[in-house]
Amino acid sequence: MNRTFRVAVLSALVSAAFVLPAQAQVTVKDPWVRATVSQQKATGAFMQITSAQDARLVEAKSPVAGVVEVHEMTMEKDVMKMRALTNGLELPAGKAVELKPGGYHVMLMDLKQQMKEGDTVPVTLVVEGKDKKRTTIEVKAPVKPLATASKAPVEHKH
Repeated sequence: MNRTFRVAVLSALVSAAFVLPAQAQVTVKDPWVRATVSQQKATGAFMQITSAQDARLVEAKSPVAGVVEVHEMTMEKDVMKMRALTNGLELPAGKAVELKPGGYHVMLMDLKQQMKEGDTVPVTLVVEGKDKKRTTIEVKAPVKPLATASKAPVEHKH
C-alpha cells in the first residue's frame, strides 16, 4: 500500500466515526423493588435513569410479572391517581429522571411470586432514542422492605 492510499483509508475511517449515530448511553442508578405480602399481585420498581442523549423509556419487562408498565402517580384534589404512560417516559439528555414512590415508577403487576426482602428482581428496560433505535438495559433490582423509601447503593451502566 502506498502512503496516499493509507492516508485516504484512515481519513475515511475517521470521518465515518463522526457520521455514525451515537447509541444512547443510559445509566441506571439505585434500582430497587418494594417487597410484597403473601397474595399481593402488584408492586413497584424504582431507580434513577440518566440518558446521554434525549430519549424515552418506552417499555419494561420482568419474568416475575405478567404485566409490566411505566406509570405515573399524581395527586388530583386529594385523590392519588395512577396511569400507564402510553407514550413512554421522557429522558432529557444528561438529566437524572427519578422513578420513586408517589411519582414515576415501573409497575409490576400479576406477580408470579411474593417479592421477599433480599431477593433480586431482573428488570429489562427498553429506551428509544430520537432516531427510533431501541436499547435494552438489564437491571438487577434488590427487593427492599415494604416501608423502604431510600435507595440501594447499586449502579448499572450500559
